[in-house]
Amino acid sequence: MTSTQTPRDAALSAIVTATTHAVDADPDNAHALFRATGSGGDGVRSEIRIGRHDVVVDEPPALGGDDAAPNPVEFALAGLLSCQVVTYRFWAAKLGIPLDDVQVDVEGDLDVRGFFGLDDGVRPGFGEVRLVVDLRGPASDEDYRRLRETVDAHCPVLDLFRNPTPVSTTAPA
Repeated sequence: MTSTQTPRDAALSAIVTATTHAVDADPDNAHALFRATGSGGDGVRSEIRIGRHDVVVDEPPALGGDDAAPNPVEFALAGLLSCQVVTYRFWAAKLGIPLDDVQVDVEGDLDVRGFFGLDDGVRPGFGEVRLVVDLRGPASDEDYRRLRETVDAHCPVLDLFRNPTPVSTTAPA
């Protein structure tokens, strides 16, 4: 750890180095599988298991729920936000750019006519998503601009929002 590198950055740099060595040794080590399973609960609630974590997703009363938890599109925004934070932390450490804090605000516009089938010309998903990212630390504006560009190129959930991803739906065998 250099004198300017924080313990967090040193730990993240060690993960990057170990992962790089593992993938160099065997490219199959680059492949990861993420999984969630769940079922409907009361009303429109979903009860989800992700690894060892239980998550509840619900809707506000206007959409048939009890507002017992965030709704699916709020979880999508939260996924984007949290992925941005992780990606900023990793890439700041990898690039050696000091980053004391990262604050992310995200909002998305959704026209419910698409969800309710009221207008087939309206997407059921977000029409636009906006991120506001506040980076704090002693680095130069140029370093933070470079970090933003790098994060935008490497954030997995941002990639999901920006690019079509093949999805298949099947019934159990």
